[in-house]
Amino acid sequence: MMAGEDGLRADSATLVTVLPVCAMEKEVEMGRLVHGLAVRLGLCDELMVSNALVDMYLKCGCVSEACLLFDRSVQRNVVSWNVMIGGCSRGGDVYGAFNLLRRMQMEEKIKVNAVTILNALPACVERHQLRSLKELHGFAIRNSFQNDDLVANALVAAYAKCGSFSFADRVFCDIEEQTVSSWNALIGGYAQNGEPTKAVEKFHQMTLSGLEPDWFSIGSLLLACGHLKSLRDGKSIHGFLLRNGLEMDSFVGISLLSLYIRCGKLSQARLFFNKIEQKNLVCWNTMISGYSQNGLPENSINLFREMQRNGIQPSEIAIASMFSACAQLSASRLGKEMHGYVIKAYIGEDAFVGSSIVDMYAKSGCVKQSCIAFERLREKDLVSWTVMIAGYGIHGCGREAIELFERMQLEGFKPDGFTFIALLLACGHAGLVEEGLKKFSEMQTKHCIEPKIEHYTCIVDMLSRAAQFDRALRVVERMPVEPDVGIWSALLSACRIHGNLSLGEQISEKLLKLDPYKAENYVLVSNLFARSGRWDNVRRLRGRMKEMGLKKDVGCSWVEIGSKFYHFKVGDDLLPEWEEIHGMWRTLEQKITKIGYLFDTASVLHELDEEEKVDILRGHSEKIAITYGLLKTKGVAVRVFKNLRMCADCHTAAKLVSKVENRVIIVRDNKRFHHFSDGLCSCGDYW
Repeated sequence: MMAGEDGLRADSATLVTVLPVCAMEKEVEMGRLVHGLAVRLGLCDELMVSNALVDMYLKCGCVSEACLLFDRSVQRNVVSWNVMIGGCSRGGDVYGAFNLLRRMQMEEKIKVNAVTILNALPACVERHQLRSLKELHGFAIRNSFQNDDLVANALVAAYAKCGSFSFADRVFCDIEEQTVSSWNALIGGYAQNGEPTKAVEKFHQMTLSGLEPDWFSIGSLLLACGHLKSLRDGKSIHGFLLRNGLEMDSFVGISLLSLYIRCGKLSQARLFFNKIEQKNLVCWNTMISGYSQNGLPENSINLFREMQRNGIQPSEIAIASMFSACAQLSASRLGKEMHGYVIKAYIGEDAFVGSSIVDMYAKSGCVKQSCIAFERLREKDLVSWTVMIAGYGIHGCGREAIELFERMQLEGFKPDGFTFIALLLACGHAGLVEEGLKKFSEMQTKHCIEPKIEHYTCIVDMLSRAAQFDRALRVVERMPVEPDVGIWSALLSACRIHGNLSLGEQISEKLLKLDPYKAENYVLVSNLFARSGRWDNVRRLRGRMKEMGLKKDVGCSWVEIGSKFYHFKVGDDLLPEWEEIHGMWRTLEQKITKIGYLFDTASVLHELDEEEKVDILRGHSEKIAITYGLLKTKGVAVRVFKNLRMCADCHTAAKLVSKVENRVIIVRDNKRFHHFSDGLCSCGDYW
């Protein structure tokens, strides 16, 4: 338009048309060019141009530039103030938004409008901001905006986000004419903030009042069904949508996808995902994170690659899901590749992604890299501190976890319940019983955090691991809540390890009564009896499992070599390279026998003779995986991962192999990491 001698001169209308596009697309550099053009043309002092520039800078995240421009404005109207209040509010700056609201009243006596209230409300979205929300509500009443439909609906939604459902209900009941939008605010508030049952109730009340639900109503109802894991109701709604041609609305489509994922129906979710013709970024994110959250990390990685092949730029959510998938697989190489991608794409500054990187390295056996990634975070939040404490915990670095916890508080961060779970687990894995009990006490007295069942489980596990069964039972007796499966499982597992048959029998009855349909519980009880040679009891339990159709998890290990994973099952003698693996292990066995290795046949919990037990021990999946790793790599650490707890015989063998081969061997079982080097293990034989 402006090019050449005959080009047209831009005016204020041109600029206020272009600037919102820059804001929407986050094109701050283009916005700055338009700003420069406005200065050259002498249009900066025009009210509409000034407001559009402030709005553009705020929406592009350049708050300081917006504030500077706003303060220098020659003239301001209610729109100017609304833009600034909205910018602070969307950024979560409650103080800034409220301070502007007060300045607006005091400095220029400009009368607020409904938009002012609506722009301030997004700042109040957390429970601790309830007081600020009530203050804003009072301000709306004093200025007679409580009867404005948009303001009332926004207040309902805000109270729900702040966890005050009673106030949300009261505001809703005060609305003179309740529309579908009013009901949607209430239903959506309940569905999105942890009250799915109430959301369903309110939906039924709305339909009984004679109002027809719209797409938002249906989407909120599906979200509630997902939280309730009510697949039957969700499918009924899906059928209703198909009959009424509403299925492909984007909001409803994503809600349906989330429903199937939350209900664990990943194949149905994928079928529905494939049917969506115009897949937006939210669809991809939902499916990728769904696979990761449901223990299908390889599917998550494959879909992420498919998204990239389709030319879609991944968001922080997809990136974090990928790191979670890498953590589940302990795929350190792929995780490093993803870390490199994040650095190149300038996504690493995102706090959520940063914490995911720290977690990925820790769960891939690279605790040093995890620590480096943590220290390099520009802005650490409570999540990143908690993730690093948990990372130290699974590697048995209890002292380091406690030191980091103390440092976190010195830097001004207040721990929450999740932080204490990570800390108590770290103390338990490292055998730091007294330190753990001290922190548990401080959690209640110093930090005023009420213990939940998860905290008690950590304490019981910690005490029983250390064979302090009397103290563990006293904790169980004094708990204000009924002990769950996790607590009895922790106690029973310790009874098996320490050979406490009498207590183990008592706990077995409680465990099987509480959860009689979980195979893992029967395996725990069976192993307790097997260790004591009570084979009749073992046969009875295994027969009961067979009758109920319950199957024990098969021992499986995998090793990462290059960018591939090689999986091995216990007794896996059908592998193409079995002869080579078998020969290598026999050589290793001879070497470690010379320096003191003896088969620990007590680790075989089957009624067999000694020779048969030795054959079973030789076929344990972690031994096969370690041997294969040594065969296929030279000079680097061998990283092995197992789905079950590592047995005592394999633990001893791995220590000695690390010595005779002069190699670092890292094994992650379902409890923790073991770093074997020069005949020693990082766990100190305490796991």
